[in-house]
Amino acid sequence: MTPAERFTPIPEEKRELLELWLPPVLAPTAKTAEEEEEAAKSGDGAVAVPVPWAGGPVELDRIVPPSGNMQLAGKQFWLGPNRSGQVVRFWASVDMIHLLIGGAKVKTVRSHLTVNDLAKLFSEGAVNAGLSPMPPVEDGAAVEVDRSIGSGGITSLGGKVILAAEILAGRRVGIRIEPRTLMFFDLETRALLRTRPNPLTPDQVARLRGNRPAGPPPRPSVEPIRVQRRASKDGIICVCKQKVALGRIHRYETVTVYVSDTTLAIELDDQETRVVRRTTTMPVINIKSTRPRSAP
Repeated sequence: MTPAERFTPIPEEKRELLELWLPPVLAPTAKTAEEEEEAAKSGDGAVAVPVPWAGGPVELDRIVPPSGNMQLAGKQFWLGPNRSGQVVRFWASVDMIHLLIGGAKVKTVRSHLTVNDLAKLFSEGAVNAGLSPMPPVEDGAAVEVDRSIGSGGITSLGGKVILAAEILAGRRVGIRIEPRTLMFFDLETRALLRTRPNPLTPDQVARLRGNRPAGPPPRPSVEPIRVQRRASKDGIICVCKQKVALGRIHRYETVTVYVSDTTLAIELDDQETRVVRRTTTMPVINIKSTRPRSAP
């Protein structure tokens, strides 16, 4: 069957029951298009010349649909059905996109827009943007950027190759840049992943793409660190400079150890978990027993 054979028009008596729904922020205008055009003319009869695009950020308004899911240049922005009908002000640049409702910022995401996308938005009704909703970065203050870690655990900042960690290869992480320190952290949990010295000058930091004022300092994860160790011929493993005797029955076995601040939980091959008290304060240096890798 064709669509025309499956569907029939709504009868007129039912069509009269469907009222036009308007968001609460909209109101009917009393002016026609011709009257608005006349009102746009100046006193001497000349039509006001539209302002050209300045080549920078743009601003535009969008109304949240009943689904709460908005789109801008092919990317979705979830605000929820409870904001249905509200007017959202988009502040968009090639670096960041801010969403504001009633002058208050409700969301900030990294921009996916190019210069051509901004020009298209301006031609569709956007206007030149004012100052960024985010406060300016003061000299010497910490800033943050988002970067992807490439193969080998390296990334680029200000034209310099930065070694993060091989174990972070392929991840998208945040980097908190302080005058002397680079702090790599998880974007969702803000858990500290790595710390490296900062090789950038203040001028290079100010010119970084996508920099923004830093949030609260990241903290190390409170979850135990999972490491592996291979027992010696005498059944002894060494974790954080602490030797633990498992017995000769476990010699040459590779065991998993969960290292916390106070205990070492050792999973043995016979499904037994042995918990011993930590006697050292040394941090975890190696994760693998056969190939040393730095720990978070």
